[in-house]
Amino acid sequence: MIRPLQRYQIVTDVAVAAAFAVVMLLFTWGGVIGVGIPNDRVSAIIAVLLVGPFSAALALRRISPPLALALAWVGAVLQMLAQLPPLPVDIAIFAVLYTCAAYGTNRVFWLGFASSIAGALAITVYLLVPTALYSVDAIGGDLAYLLITGTVLFIASVFGLLLAWTVGALVRVGMRARGTAEAQRRAETRARAEFERNRIARDMHDVVAHSLAVVIAQADGARYAAAADPDAAAASLQTISTTARSALSDVRMLLTQLRHSEGEGPQPTVAELEVLYAQVRAAGLDLRVDVDPVPPGEPPAAVQIAVYRILQEALTNAMRHGAGGTVDVSLAWLPDRVEVRVSNPLPPASAIAGGTPSGGYGLVGMRERAQLIGGRLEVGPVGDAFVVAATLPIGGPA
Repeated sequence: MIRPLQRYQIVTDVAVAAAFAVVMLLFTWGGVIGVGIPNDRVSAIIAVLLVGPFSAALALRRISPPLALALAWVGAVLQMLAQLPPLPVDIAIFAVLYTCAAYGTNRVFWLGFASSIAGALAITVYLLVPTALYSVDAIGGDLAYLLITGTVLFIASVFGLLLAWTVGALVRVGMRARGTAEAQRRAETRARAEFERNRIARDMHDVVAHSLAVVIAQADGARYAAAADPDAAAASLQTISTTARSALSDVRMLLTQLRHSEGEGPQPTVAELEVLYAQVRAAGLDLRVDVDPVPPGEPPAAVQIAVYRILQEALTNAMRHGAGGTVDVSLAWLPDRVEVRVSNPLPPASAIAGGTPSGGYGLVGMRERAQLIGGRLEVGPVGDAFVVAATLPIGGPA
């Protein structure tokens, strides 16, 4: 029944209704009484009193469309019962029908439509019945005249009343379209934010997992070499310090992106693969890299990020779950795709059982990165080796 409105909207509607009431009183008293209606006391009083319900309907048209519609019907019925002709105050009916269509609930929306049809029929009957009663010969030509006049009057009334209702309906459609577009924009914003959070989570996992694997390997090496080779222990500690500082810098950058999602920050490229290989070799992993053919140009940024992160996670898993030995990395930069393959020996138990080392979120993240740019990833044991193979299209969907 009551719609929430801003204070200025309520003040505006009340002011407009008050001005309407003053103008209609002047028109009714000075231009209608004694001219358009009989100059008798009862008709004059009713004509003046009709300004009340119509002005109230005008004041309430936005805050309560159903109440405004009810007041408009009350005023119209009183006008017909008093046998008054159309008055200037009837203009308020068009404003009420407009707001019922624009701001009312679904029920009020269709009540406004029904009121337009019923009001047009009531106007036609009300204006033609006195003519029919005073007609002396309603069987001949006068009857045809009344039928034609009634049809024309009904069509004109329906057109006038439905025009106001239709304009309100168009405004209603426009407001709903804007609401739908706004909801769609909010949903897209939430989807982008969720995608960004997932990307940051993958990056965080890759950075932390890889750095911790390097730190653990170096710490174990330093512990074993501390007594026999102090220089090797010092070098291991230096590698731990460098790796930890780099990881801390990356984590800070990712956290900054999480707080300020509008800035994506720098992302790794294939030019940084040599740094990654150096870290892995410094951790004690025997790494053999084969790049054939080399990149024909500057690969797309999304492909470079995917290649770096997939290699980073695959080498981290090789350090954590592999059986030692040589880890083979193969990169083939073909004109339409890049093929990535990382193979590391499996522990004997895993090779016999055919099991797959649990990469946790890392394997899922690698697969998501490959699928994100339209590629595919295959992970699993091949003989006595664990193989990560990815095929990423160059120029695929981002």
